[in-house]
Amino acid sequence: MSTALYRLGRSAAGHPWRVIGAWLVAAVVVVGASVAFGRKLEDSFEVPGLDSQQALELLSNAESDTAGLTAQVVVTSSDSTATFFDNPDAQVELAAMQARLAALPNVLATSDPAGALALGPDRAAQTGSLSPDGRIALIRLQYPVVEKLGLADLEALKAAVLAADGDVLQAETNGDLFFAFEEPETGAGEFLGIGVAVVILLLAFGSVIAMGLPIGMALFGLALGVSSMPLVAYVIEIPSWAPQIASMVGLGVGIDYALFLVTRYREFLARGLPVEESVGRAVATAGQAVIFAGGTVVIAILGLAFAGVPFMTAAGVATSVVVMIMVVASVTLLPAFLGMAGHWINRVGIHRRGHHAGEDASPGWQRWGRHVTGHAWLYTIGVTGLLLALTAPVLALQLGFPDDGTLPQTRTERRAYDLVAEGFGAGMNGPLVIAIDISTDGSVVEPLVDAIARDPGIAAVAPPEINEAAGVATVVAFATTAPQDDETRITVERLRSEVFPPILDGTEARAHVGGQTATFADVGDRVASRLPLFITAVIGLSFVLLMLVFRSILVPLKAALLNLLSIGAAYGVLVMVFQWGWGKELIGLESTVPIVSFIPMFMFAILFGLSMDYEVFLLSRVREEFLSTGDNDRSVIHGIASTARVITCAALIMISVFLGFVLGSDPTTKMFGLGLATAIFVDATIVRMVLVPASMKLMGDANWWLPAWLDRILPTIDIDADPTVPVRPSPTSEDLRPRGLAGLDVP
Repeated sequence: MSTALYRLGRSAAGHPWRVIGAWLVAAVVVVGASVAFGRKLEDSFEVPGLDSQQALELLSNAESDTAGLTAQVVVTSSDSTATFFDNPDAQVELAAMQARLAALPNVLATSDPAGALALGPDRAAQTGSLSPDGRIALIRLQYPVVEKLGLADLEALKAAVLAADGDVLQAETNGDLFFAFEEPETGAGEFLGIGVAVVILLLAFGSVIAMGLPIGMALFGLALGVSSMPLVAYVIEIPSWAPQIASMVGLGVGIDYALFLVTRYREFLARGLPVEESVGRAVATAGQAVIFAGGTVVIAILGLAFAGVPFMTAAGVATSVVVMIMVVASVTLLPAFLGMAGHWINRVGIHRRGHHAGEDASPGWQRWGRHVTGHAWLYTIGVTGLLLALTAPVLALQLGFPDDGTLPQTRTERRAYDLVAEGFGAGMNGPLVIAIDISTDGSVVEPLVDAIARDPGIAAVAPPEINEAAGVATVVAFATTAPQDDETRITVERLRSEVFPPILDGTEARAHVGGQTATFADVGDRVASRLPLFITAVIGLSFVLLMLVFRSILVPLKAALLNLLSIGAAYGVLVMVFQWGWGKELIGLESTVPIVSFIPMFMFAILFGLSMDYEVFLLSRVREEFLSTGDNDRSVIHGIASTARVITCAALIMISVFLGFVLGSDPTTKMFGLGLATAIFVDATIVRMVLVPASMKLMGDANWWLPAWLDRILPTIDIDADPTVPVRPSPTSEDLRPRGLAGLDVP
């Protein structure tokens, strides 16, 4: 591979305009095709096999209105002391508003709080459309299934509510329609992250051109990747939020990969090599590491398919497409830019005393490497204890999904949520839609409704809707607790396991609990059950890949354990901030929330690949020195000194990009950003710069031990080989005769 990449790099550098032109043509074709023929990105939480999915399928097959999306408009008098019963003007405005909402496109039905006023205070409250104190009215809008709707329906609803909000009434709105089509507000966080990355690269390279190439390539690749999403949707249904996650990951890896390549290119230039030769060697060496690291990111993210959750698989595909584009751009487009830049890459910029373009080992990092290896036991025990302490909160991990109560007060969804909770109780914000198959026995409906109403976790039950022709009955129940509350999940499970069986046993009727609240709970349970298997598979993959690359047993074993510590610490920080509320004000979080069900698995897949970047970049230098000198301690110190500056810059860029997303208003985006930033910080600093050299010092030559029989059957992969230098055979276990921990012989 190194020879092929060497030729590819030289060719791109020698004919830059051809390569750049080809990329521009590809970009025009992709963007044009996406605009003209691309499919709309749609959110679907369908997960085969879940009880909530069975409820949705039962209602959909019966063509029940309740199978579609809902929205609710919460109305109260502008005079906080008045009720609808003693305010004629408010009554007139409420009736007019209800009529306008009912006339909106695609609205199938609405509740009737205006009509309920004629029933009197007591009976009006029983309809569920007026609060017991008469101050708050609730208009529920029923829409068809999401495939028949679009952003225009949400905009029409917003416009209707805004027009009615005036001197007489205050109106707010939320519901499923917002979840399906509302774009999360991310603010200027992403631009701030890119700005920080610009500063870091400028300080690291001391050159405006060297700084601009990674940023420009990453932004171009990101634009192309995100633009391709409507075309990818022909293959798999891409959720609307997937491009944002893909952008977060793609921007980070794109800048990092370009950073590695530009660094090696400048090193070869500093040795006096011509421009094309320097580009070729940079692509042949660092380019292999980029392909290896990018490939592992893609494989790990595509492994999300093992979760059995289609929307996670689709988001993984979207992210993988962006990462693959970044990898291909790094070994083709960036070399073309480097060929055009030539020696100018070191000229236009800032000049710092003591900094030289292309310098290899850093004296400061050499001193740090000696210090850490000189106190190896102290650092190993201390840092391991710190990481275990950060990981401990994982024992309290609660998977769920944030509801509108976690949004800032500036959002109408949050204000509507608060008004509903105030007037009707928190459970009214997350109705449970119970679908009953009565095709063989309709006598179970009334006993089942009574049993549901008697459950201590249920606050109210609406009258059942019976479709005898389809053989389906629908019951809408409201829990006593908020949608994201763990007690609501317990109530759902109790209905399924304790309330339904006594009524349905002995009959052929079946009941399933659906609705958004039950769906999110079911998805969380599915992810929690698959997470251990997924982590085991990813760790196993990392072990095999690193064993192939570094011809060692202990190096990949150590890397797997350290990856677990890094990600465990990130999980622990998420629990402390989002569940326990420690420092939540610092990131603009309104209230504590459960960890979004799919984030831990998504984080693990992404971070596994990203940590491989730093692991490979560091250990390839360590192993190169060890094969040259046979001195493990010297090799570890040299590896730290020659890679620490690049790894630190790459990590800082990743962290700044990820933290930029924390500034948005959406709790899920905040969770992704903070979790990824924390894990990268831990992995690239505490683990890579402290725990790795300390542990490698303690293990001595045993780091590179591999049984001779295994060495003979494993294929050889050298991801940092210079194709212009003859390759020497890797030493076997007989060659090394390694020493174990603290110098003990390994038999």
